[in-house]
Order: sequence, then structure tokens, then C-alpha cells
Amino acid sequence: MSIPIVNSIASWFLKKRFHQIELFLKYPNEVQNELLLNLIEYAKDTEIGKEHDFASIKNYRTFAERVPIKNYDGWQNVIERSRQGEGNIFWPTPIKWFAKSSGTTRAKSKFIPVSEESLEDCHYAASKDLLCMYLNNNEDAQLFTGKSLRLGGSKQLYKENGTAYGDLSAILIDNMPFWAEFSSTPSNKVSLMSDWEYKMQAIVDETRNENVTSLAGVPSWMLVLLNNVLETTGKKNLHEVWPNLEVYFHGGVSFTPYTDQYKNILPNKNFKYYEIYNASEGFFAIQDQNNSKDLLLMLDYGIFYEFIPMNIYATSEEKAIPLSEVELHQNYAVIITTNAGLWRYKIGDTVRFTSLSPYRIRVSGRTKHHINVFGEELIIENAENALKTVCNQTNSEIVEYTAAPIFMQGKEKGAHEWLIEFKSPPSDMNTFNDLFDDALKSLNSDYEAKRYNNMTLNRPTIHIARKNLFYDWLKQNNKLGGQHKIPRLSNTREYIDELLTLNT
Repeated sequence: MSIPIVNSIASWFLKKRFHQIELFLKYPNEVQNELLLNLIEYAKDTEIGKEHDFASIKNYRTFAERVPIKNYDGWQNVIERSRQGEGNIFWPTPIKWFAKSSGTTRAKSKFIPVSEESLEDCHYAASKDLLCMYLNNNEDAQLFTGKSLRLGGSKQLYKENGTAYGDLSAILIDNMPFWAEFSSTPSNKVSLMSDWEYKMQAIVDETRNENVTSLAGVPSWMLVLLNNVLETTGKKNLHEVWPNLEVYFHGGVSFTPYTDQYKNILPNKNFKYYEIYNASEGFFAIQDQNNSKDLLLMLDYGIFYEFIPMNIYATSEEKAIPLSEVELHQNYAVIITTNAGLWRYKIGDTVRFTSLSPYRIRVSGRTKHHINVFGEELIIENAENALKTVCNQTNSEIVEYTAAPIFMQGKEKGAHEWLIEFKSPPSDMNTFNDLFDDALKSLNSDYEAKRYNNMTLNRPTIHIARKNLFYDWLKQNNKLGGQHKIPRLSNTREYIDELLTLNT
């Protein structure tokens, strides 16, 4: 099929879809309220629907009063029953798949329900929308002349009791129409390999001679793959390997720490980066503009959103608000109700709104991945922006990092302890430390107050990690693979103490 024909078909879908997008752009709160009432009506005869009398709920206020907000622990029992084959517990249609997710290297496994509706109306719909938005913004795009190099999780699906579980990417690949594989690389067989290190070389071997026009995957693991491609081919940059490569669709972790490394291996100034915000629980937001870090919150994927201001999160005053009540630049924990039967579920992410018309967000971190032992409220977004600033000032480059508190002992003040693996270390770590401390102060007034005259916090302690420390740690914990992430910030020393022991 010729490119003009493919582009014409894509344009037809684009125009059709944009009419629907314009509807939630113009009437966002009405679309969200109607969606909520539809979910409630659809699930009124489920076990949870009867427990909370969904049949009599006619508005958001009643819904919020009757249905409690829960994290995974609060859902675990009913999810386990569903995994054993019970039906109509929290969603009326059968739940055939469960996306296995852990979030950190130590957390117990979570099994997130994936329904037919969420698969089609959320995950796959978002993939189409992502392409639509990119094509709309880049009329000369040549995506369809080649293939998309996708890098997902590394495990196959495991079946039991009539249900299946595995990485979300494995579920998506397993259910894709047969023709979708023709536009993607590597093959499904290689994509679903379980041995990560063997799989990496298999991907390199299978893709190096393909006409790759786009990339899709988590930045940290994609970088490992792309560096392997360069090492195997002996090329200086990826444009020499794949001359028609034009865009990288990325998500899963913040792109900020990896920006410079990607620019080094993708030096073409016209190369595009498009960010997405998705998780096992659903697909939430898409970058809808070139050269923007703001993500458009997608309001018609069968997901109803609520938000808890982080200044009252996990306190006696904790209360969720609907989309209509959010404010700009405040940090919020995300609560979702979905077309897979999750009702008022804490997903563990934090976002802030950069625009209210339309609703655009940036992901600021995780509810558990922050440091607030001393009232400093340090979040991942602060840390990564500070590190990027200081790397630019010191001509250094970071591979991975983690941080934790040094707790007060006797008369000793507290501090933050950082373990950083550099690709290009700074010439003077004392200067790096001072600049980093200053950058954190400029980005976070609470941190600045605690650091004033060393009143509560001493200067940060920074250790240089040996090469491949974080990779080796993930391997030791059997967590190599596309969806596993380094815990950036922690209120405990659980991760950093183990890493420091390995840092020899």
C-alpha cells in the first residue's frame, strides 16, 4: 500500500476522531460526569454495585460519599477472587487478563484487571490517538514507510483458572490483530522472550537491518537497547543505522535524566519526542503538541478522574476532588475509576496541571517515592530538574540515581544521601554537590527552609556509583526488563543501604 493511500486513510480516521476529542475539550466536566454515570449504571448489578447501591446513585457527590478510596491492598481480595475465575464481582463482563505490576524492585506483585472494554476503549484507542496527534502535527511524517521498534516487558502470559496474567505489554501484543505485527519490530516471538539479556541481543539482531521509523518504550531500557545497537553495528549514531527514524514515543519514567544521552545518539535536530502517560491501570494522557512536555488528559477512555491535593494526602483531612475543582501548579495524587472495574483506586502517581483549558498535566512523581522525613516535601520532579541543571553546569552526565534520608541521631542533623551513577562524572564533586544543593533550594522552598543555616538538614552526601551498579542490582532481584524502575526517592533506607553494600 502506497504512503499517500496510507496517509489518506489515517487522515480520515484522524478527522473522525478529532470530532470526539473536540467534544471533551469543549465540555470536559460534562463528558467526565456522563462517563461516571455510565460506568455506575453498567456495573450496578455487580457485587460491588449492589454493596454500594449503584442503582440509586445519580451524581458524583453521592458516588464519593458511598464508595471508599482504596489502594491495591484494599482491592487485593476481590482481585484474587476474580483471578480464580469468579465473575461479576466488580465488573459485569468477564475479566480475562491481569497485568502483573510491581512498581519498585521490592514491592509485592500487583495484578491489575484488564477488561475487554479497557483493552479496546482505552489502551488500543490511545495508541491510535497517539498516532493521530503526531500525524496531525507533522504532515510530512513518513512513519508508514517503515516499522516501529517497540520495547515492552519481557515475560510471556501465564494462564490459570480461565484467566491470564503477565506484563501489560504481553497482554497488548497477545491481543493485537495479526496485521499489526507487520508494522512493528521485533517479532512477537522475540518481544515476549523472558530472558532479558538474551532478548536484548535478539532484538538488536532482528532490527538492525529493518527500516525503523519510530521507537516506543521506557527511556531507561530503550537507552540500553540503542547503545547495544550502536555497539553491534559500530555506527556513531542511530541515524546511520536507521536513516528514516523520526520520532520516539516514550513513557513510564521521567525523560529528564536521559535527555542529553538521547541527543547524543540521535543528533538530528528534526527528530521528535512524544511523551505518553500510561500504566497497567490505563492510558491517561498524551503529548498533543510538538516540542511540549505538557500532556493532554484524555477524558473519554472509560476512566473517571479524581485528585487528592498532596498537602492533605494520607492525613485525617484527605479528600478527593473532581476534575472541575483542580487548580494550576498544585501537586495531586491521582484517583481513578475505570472500565475494568477499579472504583476510586489510588494508582500511586502524582501530577500537576499546567493548563485547565484544555486540561493538560505533567507527571511529578509517585506518592511513595518522595522524601519528607524532615518536612522538605522533596519530589522526583524537583530532583530531576535539579540534576539536569547541575549536569549542564558541570558538563556531566547521569545514568541512574537514588536517594534516601540520613536520619537524625542525637545532636546530629539529618541530610539526604544520594547514590549517582555517572556516564561522564564532573571534574569536581564538591562543586557538583554545592550546585546541586543550590538547585534544590531554588526549586523547593520547603527544602530551602530546612537547609537554612543547616537548621534541620545538612548538606547532601553524594556517592559515586560504580558502573552498572543499578543494572546489577536489578538483575540480582530478578527485575531486568522493560517495566521495572529504579526507586528514585525513598523515605526509608531500604534500597540505598543494599545498593551501597553492592557498590564495591
